[in-house]
Amino acid sequence: MRLEKKRAIITGAGSGIGRAIAERFCVEGANVMVAEIETQGGEETVKRILKSGGTAIFQQTDTSKEDSIQCMVECMVSEFGGIDIVVNNAAAFVFGSIEETGPEEWAKVFSVNVIGYANTIKSALTFLKKSKNAAIVNIASVSSFIAQPEFLPYNTSKGAISQMTRCLAMDLAKYNIRVNAVCPGAIYTRASEQHMDFMGLDHEKGRELFGQDALMKRMGRPDEIANGVLFLASEEASFITGEHLVIDGGATLD
Repeated sequence: MRLEKKRAIITGAGSGIGRAIAERFCVEGANVMVAEIETQGGEETVKRILKSGGTAIFQQTDTSKEDSIQCMVECMVSEFGGIDIVVNNAAAFVFGSIEETGPEEWAKVFSVNVIGYANTIKSALTFLKKSKNAAIVNIASVSSFIAQPEFLPYNTSKGAISQMTRCLAMDLAKYNIRVNAVCPGAIYTRASEQHMDFMGLDHEKGRELFGQDALMKRMGRPDEIANGVLFLASEEASFITGEHLVIDGGATLD
């Protein structure tokens, strides 16, 4: 029970990586807030957790809206009495070239992927300061530090998350709040299927193509990301802050 009685917010926990993190945290004893914009997915995550004997609640949350985040945090504190862990995972997947990316696309990707992360931390900060071992884990990406064709808005936002993590680690260390990031590579989720659709690939061919850069010649699984997030959120990582854990099967090794 590496997270026994820890109180954790996980955004975007209605499917994929977010759901895997929520389920993994509950197995390790955490009380989890499933913050998700899609009601059906969020409720399904909670249903799965409760069925397995874990503790979780759902709050419909739009992380692009500060008042929605604040409502979620208030619900979390009302139910569990505080906050020990924040996992920023909610994401907008906006792809395209500079010619294809207009003001609406930029606003969408930054309101969720960057400002949403910042506002979630800001809203939870009063309670994180009261925790004895507070941790923030931002889900960044290998897209934070590599270039990819026609990925401009998404990669730009993920690069911002990487720098946000470093800056927050410096600013929040005085409160004993650790801030780290996990950088997934190609992970098979609904979002990766959307990317395959964007590229005009069927999913079987897409899995083969997306996995070919990994040394292990496959795409990763959401639970493999959840394991890394668990480590950084746990007290096993008590002297780690400002770091980026790359989980990509060795795809960006060189």
